[in-house]
Amino acid sequence: MLTVAFPAQAFDTNCYVLAPGPGEECVVVDPGIGVEETLREVLASHRLRPAAVLLTHGHVDHVWSVTPVCGADTAAYIHADDRYRLANPLSETNPGLVAMLEQQFGRAATWTEPSKIVEIRDRARLTLAGLDFDVLHAPGHTQGSVMFGVAQVPEAVGGQVDVDRTMLSGDVLFAGSIGRTDLPGGDHAAMQRSLRDVVLPLADTTLVLPGHGPATTMAHERGTNPYLQHLPA
Repeated sequence: MLTVAFPAQAFDTNCYVLAPGPGEECVVVDPGIGVEETLREVLASHRLRPAAVLLTHGHVDHVWSVTPVCGADTAAYIHADDRYRLANPLSETNPGLVAMLEQQFGRAATWTEPSKIVEIRDRARLTLAGLDFDVLHAPGHTQGSVMFGVAQVPEAVGGQVDVDRTMLSGDVLFAGSIGRTDLPGGDHAAMQRSLRDVVLPLADTTLVLPGHGPATTMAHERGTNPYLQHLPA
């Protein structure tokens, strides 16, 4: 599986591009702040055509560029419980943060939601760009936080790491940490349930591509991540 990852210009939010191979359709995951130019370069370099945009949740640092990336024809996929955030994610963003972004990018922050939005639900299977994605609802960071699983691994790690499946974990699980729950829509108890019931059952051979920070594996996180080792029964 062709997999390209690069950080957004703010908050180091990881944007991912996945495709069966060069010259194919692709899926873009979490196009955050200021990713458009780099994304265009990635698509051109590998001759890729976006078939869909997957959103792990509706926070502004993960969806900022979704509308220009989708254009008029490409659909954005988001869990039904976070669908409301796409009406205007700036409305729930701290005004000081909005002002900082406006200063950084030199223009007023405006928002238009994508013209095509598909609401997804837990355990759905999405066949997009020749890849099958399993949706795992894992609320806690937001009400509609999800992880996307795919039964392939990036070419760069194939055969080098003991993994046989990939999980795009958004802000549910990071290397050595988890997503915060003190923002609007966050729920500590829900996060604990998601970690216990959704994350811990993942196989050790799962490669984890998080919303921020480096890639990891479930084997590593199960053995070292303090937020997984001290879960309530």
